[in-house]
Amino acid sequence: MQHLADAGETMAVPAPPVGVWGRVIGLPVAVGDMASVSGEIIRRAQQRQKGYVCVANAHMLVTARREPAFREVVERAPLVVSDGAPLVWQLQRQGFLQARQVRGPDLMLSLCERAAKAGFPVYFYGGDQALIADLLEALPRRAPRLAITGAEAAPMLPPRPEVDGAVVERIRRSGARLVFVGLGCPKQEFWMQAHAPHLDAVLIGVGQAFAVAAGRLPEAPLWMRRRGLEWLFRLASEPKRLWRRYLVTNSLFIAYVLGEMIGFGSEAPSASRS
Repeated sequence: MQHLADAGETMAVPAPPVGVWGRVIGLPVAVGDMASVSGEIIRRAQQRQKGYVCVANAHMLVTARREPAFREVVERAPLVVSDGAPLVWQLQRQGFLQARQVRGPDLMLSLCERAAKAGFPVYFYGGDQALIADLLEALPRRAPRLAITGAEAAPMLPPRPEVDGAVVERIRRSGARLVFVGLGCPKQEFWMQAHAPHLDAVLIGVGQAFAVAAGRLPEAPLWMRRRGLEWLFRLASEPKRLWRRYLVTNSLFIAYVLGEMIGFGSEAPSASRS
């Protein structure tokens, strides 16, 4: 099982061997770069493997630490990658110097480009009708041969969605090998865990990537991303909606990291996971 992350920079360290994982605040996170992560997902899609990918940041891991049911979702994911720069720093601190950031919007576009070359059909689930329309207009400019065999807005869903047989049937009929899910964390991860066993496709939870790809949501400058300040850019863009999340999440993440550094609540990193 190959598990892997990227910061958009030239790698100075070779990609890790298959199966390398670390733990960040007690949660499993794969080590790698954009090429190895997208390559592994495409390999799984080629083999029609079932499963889902958690694109993790500090908010996701803190939520998993605080909510046992969500922790189980993350722990059981076949692949958990480093969307957030602080996760990469923690992996590198553990000795995984090859760890790189794998941002959700970049991963989605990389996978769309690879799927277009491989002839894989893809499916999009989430957002509203207007966002889906903008996304379908924007994506062909990045991946002209991309076969989009389905795209639908999501209805109002509970925090922990159960299996929707009608959605399963539509995705099955579409023949999609990759399903991008944009419901926001942790709802999209609960949705993926519930639906993955019923689909011969890889499900990837990409959160705000729909809005970024559609041109609706501006991205932080590269210098901010490289310094782990993307959260600050997003906070400045949507202060009323995000201030509480970042105040709580960032504070707890720092507290958990400090706890690990002084030996409280720490777990030894693992070199493999099966």
